[in-house]
Amino acid sequence: MTPPHPEGLREQLARLDPVLRKHLDSAGFDAARLERLAASLRAKAEGKAAEGEARRDERNRVTGEVRPPDSDEILVAPRRGSPESAHLATKGEAAMARGELAFCVLAGGMATRMGGVVKALVEATPGKTFLDLRLAENRSVCERTGTTVPLWLMTSEATDGPIRAALKAAGAPSHVRTFTQDLSLRLAHDGGLFYGEDGEPSVYATGHGDLPDAVRRSGLLRSFRQSGGRFVWIANLDNLGATIDPMILGAFITSNKEVLVEVCDKAEGDRGGIPVHAHGRLQVLEEFRLPRTFDAAKVRVFNTNTFLVRADALENADIAWSWFEVEKKVGGGAAIQFERLLQELTGALPSAYLRVPREGKESRFLPVKDNEELARRRGDIEAVMRSRGLLL
Repeated sequence: MTPPHPEGLREQLARLDPVLRKHLDSAGFDAARLERLAASLRAKAEGKAAEGEARRDERNRVTGEVRPPDSDEILVAPRRGSPESAHLATKGEAAMARGELAFCVLAGGMATRMGGVVKALVEATPGKTFLDLRLAENRSVCERTGTTVPLWLMTSEATDGPIRAALKAAGAPSHVRTFTQDLSLRLAHDGGLFYGEDGEPSVYATGHGDLPDAVRRSGLLRSFRQSGGRFVWIANLDNLGATIDPMILGAFITSNKEVLVEVCDKAEGDRGGIPVHAHGRLQVLEEFRLPRTFDAAKVRVFNTNTFLVRADALENADIAWSWFEVEKKVGGGAAIQFERLLQELTGALPSAYLRVPREGKESRFLPVKDNEELARRRGDIEAVMRSRGLLL
């Protein structure tokens, strides 16, 4: 809960415990940005609801013309075993053998969706956690290519310690590394700080859009590039379908784009980021960002949150991030937090879109958001992992 406070946000930030402030600053905290984002909350609290709503709408929804992609702008992954597939796989395997690929797993957040348990350490299949299977994939790829493929895990304050401990217990090699995403402070509805039940300011991770800033801050990306690294594959920890595929890497290299986005066919009820033309670029926008007049059903594919990015672009891209207002239940109260989304890479960098399989053993989209979804998908996950040699 948040007690009444006579001072404004700036004064509250000035009174933060120095240890907390140092911790926040080391994790990319930007006090001036938080003050700017709080402006619409203050407007609403002061009885200017219309002004507050207008500001949120301006922040969340794009303006100008938005239209679906043209039919030839969504590439289709070639059939496995076809000459085109073999050609692309050869390109991808050669790049991997030269040490040009790193794989980055999104393993952050606040560990809330599965009852407060860190998802990386949940058993995805009997006796094997999500982290175990990611490590098994990395071992397999390194053995197959005869080189080291760095595996990076973007963790959060809530997940970093447990994941580090699990990596140590598993004897993970030195090329498996973690780095932490950004931190910020939750706000009350009046634009002041939100305080938890312990009376302390409430800290949170600001979303998977933290990745470019966080991996730069870690030094991992710079070291990788200095050693000849060229491509970074990014995937959600819980989507075990998104494994390294030389054919897809070859398709990315051939595209001559700076980003490749994996998309799959929509199923009934799917809502998520879709590729559309906006602000002069084909980019991924979440449906809540689209103009109210745009019919999202016209676009029959959506983003799986799996990306291939050129390492130089990831390190040097200047991204004008959008920050989205989200209400969260924290303890006994309701807090506001501002988050950013990784798919905004596509608004800053030229991007290609590749439609990948969603069904069967070739599936590259097996997301698990909570325990119920894990129970439904466990059989599919096992089948896909066995087909790729990651389970006996």
